[in-house]
Amino acid sequence: MEKGYIQVYTGDGKGKTTAALGLAFRAIGGGFKVIMIQFLKGRDTGELHSIEYVRPHFEIYRFCQCKEFFWHLSDIERNELKDDMQRGLAFIKNILENNMCDLLILDEIIGAVNNGLLQESTLCHLLDQKPQGMEVVITGRDVPKLLAKKADLITEMKQVKHYMNKGVKARKGIEY
Repeated sequence: MEKGYIQVYTGDGKGKTTAALGLAFRAIGGGFKVIMIQFLKGRDTGELHSIEYVRPHFEIYRFCQCKEFFWHLSDIERNELKDDMQRGLAFIKNILENNMCDLLILDEIIGAVNNGLLQESTLCHLLDQKPQGMEVVITGRDVPKLLAKKADLITEMKQVKHYMNKGVKARKGIEY
């Protein structure tokens, strides 16, 4: 890719990760290498299983895995997540320095910023190290101002209507 951009998928609606995965599969079809790094996810999700069919073109890694909502965690658990965030940052830095993919997806890294696991300025500094031809997609609710300014594209997902409001539980293969 001649020039890669920074895309942000944000908003309160469903579909941020799903949109990023859709772009990933389009990129694979275009002959690109994709790496997705997920933060603050702990559930066994469909994308972790489907990845087996598209390796080595698409890899998913997880850092700061959470089985509970962040605000339910103890101080010890939060500190463990902060330590794991440092490992995640080193991993991202290695990918950027070695130009290891064409599309890098940082799924829910905005949640890591908003929950105090990562400074927004640190994330922006990492993005400054992005190779010219690498596309980066960042997902999460409530995109912070500096990151919004750095982004080339911001898509906001807005919930208009959702069956979960009628008590429908998350379904395997659809919501996760």
